[in-house]
Amino acid sequence: MTRLVVISNRVAAPTGSHSGAQGGLAVALQAALNEYGGLWFGWSGEETEAFTGTPEIVEGGYTMATVDLEPQDVEEYYEGYANRTLWPLFHYRVDLTEYERSFAGGYNRVNERFADSVFPLLRADDAIWIQDYHMIPLGAELRRRGCAQRMGFFLHIPWPPRRLLTTLPEAAELVRTLLAYDVVGFHTQEWLDSFLDYAREDLGAAFKDGVLSLDGRSVRLLACPIGIDAAEFREMARSPRARLSYRQMRDSATGRDMIVGVDRLDYSKGLEERFLGYERFLMHHPEERKELFLLQIAPPSRATVETYQRIRTSLEGLAGRINGAFADIDWVPIRYVNQGYARDMLAGIYRAAKIGLVTPLRDGMNLVAKEYVAAQDPEDPGVLILSRFAGAAEQMTEALLINPHSAEEMSDAIYQALRMPRDERIDRWRALMAGVEREDVVWWRKRFTDALLSAGPVHGGFNAMA
Repeated sequence: MTRLVVISNRVAAPTGSHSGAQGGLAVALQAALNEYGGLWFGWSGEETEAFTGTPEIVEGGYTMATVDLEPQDVEEYYEGYANRTLWPLFHYRVDLTEYERSFAGGYNRVNERFADSVFPLLRADDAIWIQDYHMIPLGAELRRRGCAQRMGFFLHIPWPPRRLLTTLPEAAELVRTLLAYDVVGFHTQEWLDSFLDYAREDLGAAFKDGVLSLDGRSVRLLACPIGIDAAEFREMARSPRARLSYRQMRDSATGRDMIVGVDRLDYSKGLEERFLGYERFLMHHPEERKELFLLQIAPPSRATVETYQRIRTSLEGLAGRINGAFADIDWVPIRYVNQGYARDMLAGIYRAAKIGLVTPLRDGMNLVAKEYVAAQDPEDPGVLILSRFAGAAEQMTEALLINPHSAEEMSDAIYQALRMPRDERIDRWRALMAGVEREDVVWWRKRFTDALLSAGPVHGGFNAMA
């Protein structure tokens, strides 16, 4: 039986362990690994004085293998090229993108080290699934070492338009490394088309019947939006901890409507624009003041990167200014919280919210939008306000879709959501929930692995990639 090998920047521990992240993606990949008896390889998140290349192995429902990185690796590969070059560029923020040769060098060096470490662990009949922008060139490095197994790559963030990608000095080289894979997946057709545009116009690639061909190599391109475990999250919203957090929020609301936003503290999430749109609503609708509040949960991320320090300072200033301008002795318009919460607690918070405000400036998908929908009371659901620039907007057309750059559009959408009749809320929710259940995380995982497992044998030329 084919074994599935997942490779990603970070690794979730096997079932029964208390370490490792347990987000929606982790849960999906764990299920696939348990089904296929798999291996999950990646960075441990820890540093070491000297890279050994020898993975630490933990056995459970599947095998977890991790390696430590040197401080210079972390600085150049993770904090540098991944988070200060690729992340802003792929989210259309050329103004924040740092083009440093040392970052690119560290990124390639670490991918070479990952390839050296995982290659001895591979079996001849493995199917390898590499995740996200941290490891774009890893497939090519494995091919150079003689890896002939079926290999796929999935990008969890947007792919930028051709005009933006060309600002990256290594763009052509980076795109060519993706030809090492048998299948490359994107969340949306828009991101796939952006990739295809660059490959055709700048590299001269051909495309027919879903297959991109260049320099004698071929790769199947797949638009495959990730979902959540809808049934699990729906049940989670009824769990004891969810019911407790629901009651806590309703009690603290004292009869007021709650708007909720849950996002990592990241400039791609449009948090500053969200605060400004909410401020515009308070200015235009003074009669609604004291009738609602915004709860913004924004756990810190990448705290050592300067741009993230700046956005935290900016948001704290905005929240303080808006609260100072509109608050009264018995009401504060914004509750701004810089910490994370367990998913079952969030399920209760979502259920208590009249409005879910999901307004990224650019997002590969955005699973919070789907979690908000899954947590709602079918008899009295809240309203999802969603950025049209989130990948989820392609599927969730029954949400109130807005341009997050427009404070007036956001203000109007909040007012519309507050005034929306219950029958309309139910109709919109039912349509949204049907999509969340139909294209859930199991559908996503199966759609990609089916394409990967049906891939033909590796053809000549891969092992000699320059």
